[in-house]
Amino acid sequence: MINETTQAIKAAYPDLPLQPRALSTVRQFSEKNPAFSQGSLRNLIHLSAERYCSKGKISGNGLDMALVRIGRKVLIDDAKFFEWIDSKNQASK
Repeated sequence: MINETTQAIKAAYPDLPLQPRALSTVRQFSEKNPAFSQGSLRNLIHLSAERYCSKGKISGNGLDMALVRIGRKVLIDDAKFFEWIDSKNQASK
């Protein structure tokens, strides 16, 4: 029964993910992935958005695609974060 229901949902909504996204706080993400310290993640988050300085506009690093903001809380979508890492790696080649 569950399998038939899942198939019907997938047929009606092909773009709908059946698994919930894995979202982590900065601390949780850092604990799961020790290569990224909390400080380095916070710096990447700070630099993710477009910002302005006295010399003009500075473009962001593109990490916004992997961030979910709820008020002041910032959550990292694990899968999208690593997609962003891969895109940065591909751009440097």
